[in-house]
Amino acid sequence: MRRIILLALAAAIIGYGLFEARKLLDGPDITIVSPAGGSATSTGVVTIVGMAQNISFLTINDAPSYTDEAGIFVYRFSPPAGYTTVTVAATDRFGRRASKSISFSVVTYCPA
Repeated sequence: MRRIILLALAAAIIGYGLFEARKLLDGPDITIVSPAGGSATSTGVVTIVGMAQNISFLTINDAPSYTDEAGIFVYRFSPPAGYTTVTVAATDRFGRRASKSISFSVVTYCPA
């Protein structure tokens, strides 16, 4: 009976440890919240907002970027008119990589 209790306790401790380590085992996770992929905008400055979890290094269009304590990143830039693609890439402390890209159009209105 004592052996069964010890085995159950050991299994519970190992299970809890694996549950808490799941974020480390999953690797980097990137979510781009806005703008929506395939959208169009006429503003001069575009703001990319998203979330990155389980990362140690983040780049946006190959330039180093940062997140706040909650993992939220904000990137503002002035893209040229036309079709634009933004790529967010992350690396975790074990060297695993992930990336997400969104594309959108920047339109300009010129009255004739």
